[in-house]
Formats: sequence, structure tokens, C-alpha cells
Amino acid sequence: MVVLRRLCLCILVWSCVVLAGTRANVTAQADSPTPKPPVARKSPKLDIVHGDRRADDYFWLREKGNPEVAAYLEAENAYTDAVMKSSEAFQEALYKEALSHIKETDLSVPYRQGDYFYYARSEQGKQYPIRCRKKGSLDAPEEVILDLNELAKGHKFLSVGIFEVSDDGNLLAYSTDITGFREYTLFIKNLRTGELLLAPIEKTSSAVWTNDSTTLFYTTEDAAKRPYRLYRHRLGVAADELIYEEKDERFRVWVNRPLSKGYIFLTSASLTASEVRYLPADRPEAPWKLVAPREPGHEYYLDHHGGLFYIRTNQGGRNFRLVTAPVSDPQEENWKELIPHRPNVMLEATKFFAHHSVLFEREDGLPHLRITDLRTGKWHRVQFPEPTYMVSHGENHEFDTVNCRYQYQSLITPDSVFDYDMEKRQAKLLKQTEVPGGYDPKLYLSERIYAS
Repeated sequence: MVVLRRLCLCILVWSCVVLAGTRANVTAQADSPTPKPPVARKSPKLDIVHGDRRADDYFWLREKGNPEVAAYLEAENAYTDAVMKSSEAFQEALYKEALSHIKETDLSVPYRQGDYFYYARSEQGKQYPIRCRKKGSLDAPEEVILDLNELAKGHKFLSVGIFEVSDDGNLLAYSTDITGFREYTLFIKNLRTGELLLAPIEKTSSAVWTNDSTTLFYTTEDAAKRPYRLYRHRLGVAADELIYEEKDERFRVWVNRPLSKGYIFLTSASLTASEVRYLPADRPEAPWKLVAPREPGHEYYLDHHGGLFYIRTNQGGRNFRLVTAPVSDPQEENWKELIPHRPNVMLEATKFFAHHSVLFEREDGLPHLRITDLRTGKWHRVQFPEPTYMVSHGENHEFDTVNCRYQYQSLITPDSVFDYDMEKRQAKLLKQTEVPGGYDPKLYLSERIYAS
């Protein structure tokens, strides 16, 4: 639980030691010499941008491979250890207190994708989760598909980025970072044999399978951690094909596939503009087509259902509106407005199921879920029980379903996973994060107060 220990120290020690341990520290250190902090040398570096002169005396500390940088950081750590030594017992007490409120052996809510139920479980004393699945039902035998604790052996850190299972359930594209610098390396694993099918691909950021499970599209980053290239990998073919390269350094690219699985989208976006290309998900060799070319200040993003693209665009207002376009010819002159721009409602995201759409909206600072029956056009908002809360996407991987999964939490309600029946308008609590140690939400009150 190294990560947890560090988190506890960051959040608790630096605040609680000052409040509860100041007197003890002063007493303990009174008879011992005060350690002197290391002093980094100054090496001025001058940058002139747009006539503005900026001097950075410590730019050299960015050089990760410089032995002098490592030596300086080790000296900083030694100084910290010396200053904090008298509080070690207190730190340990804080760590144990925080740990006592965390359920170490736990299980995530399984979600269905194809023929399998996928979930992650954690075990006491192990730092990382174990990703598993069961075929057909939750009573079936467990299949471990990715044990992060095994992958982490020999490394000081591990994080998983991409986790994409092919439609036939036989292949897993996943990426790991062992540096802590968000540098992810892509692997493809044969889930039937456990074999890795291609050489590791470094600095990847997104990936998606085609419908026939034989082709993987993935994006890679440049030296500035900017995703800028799209490649196509075909199983059994040694060389991957470069499909697209984003030349404009303001733009980043990513690839995704909507729930309908009808198309694959390549989005290229800056902070203020975007453009989207699309490809039929069952035709990986087909040419990519552009919906609308980028223009300053125009952001738009795609979803798909039936014969239409649903486009979230800020053309007409900064809060975005929703338009449709025929997949046969989605250029801008064919866009038809479905939901106009609303000055008081932000349209943040969309998700389209077989018979329903879910719009993630924000009004008065609070998130809302707007559910529309695509057969009748009637819509409603999901009702939440507290005056202030957070709602986010859940694990939704099935297109033909009446259930939308979301995660809910508030200042007094632990993270909770719900399935919402979009036809019956009923929410079912599947799991709420357990807080050991006697936490009772009834002892607390959450309010939202307005003031001029």
C-alpha cells in the first residue's frame, strides 16, 4: 500500500503535524542541531517570447538524466527525513487511521461486454487491482486477464491506461506506465493463451478495435506528450501503417468508437477548435472522411445512432447545442438542429443506446442526466436525492439495453454505482463504497447555500 501511505502523508501529515505535533516537535528538536536544507545552484536561462524576457535560475532541474539533479533530490529527501523524524510515530498512527477506513479486499461492480462480465478485485496487502472476467454469468469460473501486481514486480510504480477487449473477447489491448510520467506502452494479449502478440509500442494514448477483431487503431505521442499520430495494426502483419499525423502543435488526437459500433472516430482538437474524421468500424481499410474542417473557435464532437451522426457543437453558443447529420453526407450544410443552445444549460457529453439517448448536462453548477426515448421523443431528467452531488459516466459497454450505469457521490454519500432503467425511470443501487470504522452519513448534513 505504498501509494496509499504516500497519499496519507501528503494529505494528513503536513496538516496534522503542524496542528497536533508542533509542541512535541519543538521539544524533541530543542536539544538536537537543526538540519540545514540543501540549496540548489543557480544557472540562469533566459527566454524571450513576444518581447517578454523570462529568466529561470533552476531550469536545469528539469534534466532527469543529470546525476546532479538526482543528487539534489536525494539531499532534499534526506533533509525532509531529518526534519520529520520526530513525527515518525505520529505519521504511522495517521497512516493506520486512514487505512482503517478503507476496505482493502473488495470487488468492483461487474459490467457486461459481449459474452463476458468484467470486474476488478483487490486483495489486502496487495497494492494493485486484479482484472478478471466470467463468461455467461457471474456464477461461472473466474478468469484472471490482467494481474497488475504481477506486472508491477520489479518496478517502483505501475499504472494502466488503455484497456480494450476485442469484440470476440479473445484479445486485450492494454497499456502500462512504469515511470510515473504518464508514458504508456501498448501491448496486445491473447486472452486464450496469455501470449503477447506484438512488440511493445511506446508512448501510446488511445486505441480501439474494429468490429472484426483483427485490426487495432492506436495513437502515439510526440516528445511533448502530445498525441499526434494514428496507426493501424493488423494482426499477423509486422509493420503498422501510419494513417494520420497532426502537424499543428496546438492539436491533440484520439480515437474512439461509439456504443453503436457503427463507426470509428478520429478527433483532432485544440483548446478552442476541433475536427472529426470517421471510418466504418467494419471496414478498417476504407478511407477516413472528414465531417467539417477545423475553424477558429468551433468545437464539435460526434456520436452515432442509426443513419445519423449526432453532433455536439458550440457553433451558435458556448454551451453547445445538438444537431444531426446523415451519415451519407454529414457536411455542415446538412446539419439539422435537435436541441438548441441554452444560455443556462451546458451540454457536456452524449451517449446513445439502442432506444434511448443520455445527455450529460450542467445547470446551476450541478450535473444532470437527460434521458430521451428515441422512439417517442419524450424526455426526462434523472432525479437525485441531495442538494449537491457529483454524477459521472459508468461502465456502459452494451448498446441494446434499457440500463444506463452512472456513478454518484456527494460530500456525505460515498462513491456509489447505479443502474438506471431508462424506461421504468428507476435507479438501482449496485454498490456503495464501504467505509469501515463506523461512518454514519446520518450524522452529517450537506446544504447548498446561495449568497450575493
